[in-house]
Amino acid sequence: MLDLESAIAKFGADAKAKLANPGTTGELEDQLRAPLEHLFEDLAELCGFKRDALTSVGESSLSTLKTRPDYAITLRKALVGFVEVKAPGKGADPRRYKGHDKEQWEKLQSLPNVLYTDGNAFSLWQNGELVGSIVELDGDIETSGSKLSAPLELVARFDNYLRWEPIPPKSASELAEVSARVCPRVRHDATSSFVVIRRDFRDDEQIDTQWEARCRGT
Repeated sequence: MLDLESAIAKFGADAKAKLANPGTTGELEDQLRAPLEHLFEDLAELCGFKRDALTSVGESSLSTLKTRPDYAITLRKALVGFVEVKAPGKGADPRRYKGHDKEQWEKLQSLPNVLYTDGNAFSLWQNGELVGSIVELDGDIETSGSKLSAPLELVARFDNYLRWEPIPPKSASELAEVSARVCPRVRHDATSSFVVIRRDFRDDEQIDTQWEARCRGT
């Protein structure tokens, strides 16, 4: 039976094997992709969802923000949020990033549901605000292997992430704030109506269209 201990042990073993492989080249965060995708499915199951209900869509472009998060996460074909993966050791607190990572965070923080991880830590950000605390794993993703472990808080945080629901603005001022934050292209016309919707999609272009539709109210 699946439990958090076995899920994290497999994640640690798979990640260590990828990172230590002599054929590994390029960015280290790229080696975390397959282990993370499997971990996300395990966490979804631990949160009470069918594992095949979750899909990690890689390199999802958001043209309105001119950036490309590592993943868009869908649950039952509905977009719930994004994931940004960093190299082990960078941490999961984007407020401490510098250079390109800092510039990217300044864009992604406008999104309502973003998960950050470097394999060693996980953090959830909703509308630029940290949800709970940053969850640190016990061990090192590069060396611990199957001995890697995690607190139960990780399941709770992922549950927060998967169960995120948009909250429609209740006043003109809230409408203006949400529109300016989420829809940079209408920052100077933030009185446009804002209606949150979810659509099925199959590729990056439709992901971007879906996110824009949340802003336009179409």
